[in-house]
Amino acid sequence: MAVEPKKHEMPTQDAKTRARNFKEVALGYTAEVAVAEAKRCLNCKNRPCVDGCPVNIAIPDFISKIKENDFEGAYGVISESSSLPAVCGRVCPQETQCESKCTLGIKFEPVGIGRLERFVSDYHNANFKGEPEIPASNGRKVAVIGSGPSGLTCAGDLAKKGYKVTVFEALHLAGGVLVYGIPEFRLPKSIVQKEVDALKKYGVDVETNVVVGKTITVDELFGQGFEAVFIGSGAGLPRFMGIPGESLKGVYSANEFLTRNNLMKAFNNDSRTPIMHAENVAVVGGGNVAMDAARTALRLGAKNVYIVYRRSMDELPARKEEVEHAEEEGIRFEILRNPVEIIGYNNPDDRRDPRNGFVTGIKVRKCELGEPDEKGRRRPVEIAGSEYVIDVDCVIMAIGTSPNPLIKNTTAGLDVNNHGGIIVEEATGKTSKEGVYAGGDAVTGAATVILAMGAGKQAAKAIDEYLKNKK
Repeated sequence: MAVEPKKHEMPTQDAKTRARNFKEVALGYTAEVAVAEAKRCLNCKNRPCVDGCPVNIAIPDFISKIKENDFEGAYGVISESSSLPAVCGRVCPQETQCESKCTLGIKFEPVGIGRLERFVSDYHNANFKGEPEIPASNGRKVAVIGSGPSGLTCAGDLAKKGYKVTVFEALHLAGGVLVYGIPEFRLPKSIVQKEVDALKKYGVDVETNVVVGKTITVDELFGQGFEAVFIGSGAGLPRFMGIPGESLKGVYSANEFLTRNNLMKAFNNDSRTPIMHAENVAVVGGGNVAMDAARTALRLGAKNVYIVYRRSMDELPARKEEVEHAEEEGIRFEILRNPVEIIGYNNPDDRRDPRNGFVTGIKVRKCELGEPDEKGRRRPVEIAGSEYVIDVDCVIMAIGTSPNPLIKNTTAGLDVNNHGGIIVEEATGKTSKEGVYAGGDAVTGAATVILAMGAGKQAAKAIDEYLKNKK
């Protein structure tokens, strides 16, 4: 039977409609479409897609289950390797990981692995009524700092081995970047909560409003009987460019802007954490966070939203799907542009003028691409005398984040690099401090959900081996 050359389309909300609501954009496959897409899989003997998955899901096996209409069986295969399948099916960059290795992709479009993972997970969440089989306790305690993807993965894997795991979360809701960083229209918070609840059924305890380094220290955790600690505290410290005007009213880090909306529900009129509803917004950056911030600003009522990025469309680091969705929704791309100053209103004749100190525009300078940098991307070279101003009343900086120094500053013997990332052994996540492991953005800086999960999984294995050998 001939293989269909293209993957089945993912149904979505109409672009004009979704640009003004926070409902999920992608609507998911039906069972019939999922089976049809699964049948495109060649079931290769060398299984290159598995090598492309940071958590090594047995992809051909779960797809084979879908072909047989055994959707719960497919979920069972996925859950052997992943603690957050419904999340990964929505936000993982499959196009650069598992799908990029798909043999079918050599000649045609690769199998829609991510879309199938989402379908299977959603089917399970909607239909499974049983309880997981809880492993016998081994009587040993492990602390996990942070309830983002690396922390939840590490906690889940250890709990399934019989460890008593307690997750400590600084915010009032578990999920880390999954709840404060990724908008509802990409990842519904109900999905994250179901994943957290599933881990709790394995005996994982989650303590919120605990700021490790303030409420309690790493050394104090050991004093409470925890035999190992995993640090998955993420990278929540925003970066700015250091250009004039960044202290003006109406300038946000993407981290603050998204947290206020996603976690604190600032889009509600009665929110205790309000946020500016701007008419014209510039978002500086070209990654997934920039796309999330721009599309959120649009949903808050902005008339014009600009992505300001210093390279070309070909170099945008955001997922292709997110860029396409942004374009469909009307986001405007100011590419090969580098911000040099944020302009603010100033009335020297009336210092009480309420407009004083607010953003009125962002001055950008045109760029052209030069020689490649150390990562192989062509460097943007500014063109002298090419400056102009884009009229905006809000600027959102989405140029990256760094690990918060709180844990580093309160934990003796924990080595970090020049960027504040915790230094670990690459193969284990082991830090310079005995019994302490780390992974995810706290080590690498801001990266993808699935890479953080891979680090959590790797550390869980290493912690298990460490404690088994500990006398």
